[in-house]
Amino acid sequence: MKVVLFCGGYGTRLREHSGITPKPLVDIGYRPIIWHLMKYYAHFGHKDFILCLGYRGDLVKDYFMNYREWLSNDFTLRDGGQNLVLHNTDISDWNITFVDTGLNSNIGQRLRAVRSYVATEEMFLANYSDGLSDLPLEKQISQFRASDAAASFIGVQPSQTLSGVEIGEDGVVTKVEYLHSSDIWINGGFFVLRNDLFDYMKGDEELVEEPFQRMIRTRKLIAHKYSGFWAAMDTFKDKKRFDTMYASGETPWMVWKQSPDD
Repeated sequence: MKVVLFCGGYGTRLREHSGITPKPLVDIGYRPIIWHLMKYYAHFGHKDFILCLGYRGDLVKDYFMNYREWLSNDFTLRDGGQNLVLHNTDISDWNITFVDTGLNSNIGQRLRAVRSYVATEEMFLANYSDGLSDLPLEKQISQFRASDAAASFIGVQPSQTLSGVEIGEDGVVTKVEYLHSSDIWINGGFFVLRNDLFDYMKGDEELVEEPFQRMIRTRKLIAHKYSGFWAAMDTFKDKKRFDTMYASGETPWMVWKQSPDD
């Protein structure tokens, strides 16, 4: 299946780290988050990518046009550094389509801008490109394929750092509860979509607002609940968490490195 990746946002809450670097190119270890996400999809056999570009799309293009394959692969250097022999590759069998979808476009507008690239697909995948997971993707796809829904997303529980507060009329706090221990689920940004989705979209609407409400009314929207690892990179604090996990070798999203028994 084709994979549509929304990677055109400003990432304003990461500016203290990234400066002018777009969020998809913020590094986790040796590679940017967009690479980690593409490796995830490629692991499950989905290697045809459509990048919805916006803010500093030129940098995203430049990254892949000048891709340094040796950076994350073993290699042998020969002839006094004149020849480099790679022992494995990352992206040699990937297809990557780069589409300028507008500087200030919302997700719905970006998706409509690449409609022609998925027109022949019964189903396709999409992602916000700011979160990573060890989701068994084939299970979400199988659930969706067995339904007649137009769209599916993974439902994940908020992180342990987020809490909800109940406040009485007099301003006295009556309850503080971590949201991860409640029955609250949020959209994790991993989508499986049918082309029927476009029938629910009008004008310049945001994807998860009016179109999703229309699907809800016709029972065409489903969620795949997932309680495993999922984390988003929204803030500098999130970036530091990913860096700490990578440095410690705790990288559950790197499913391509796991053995079949893990």
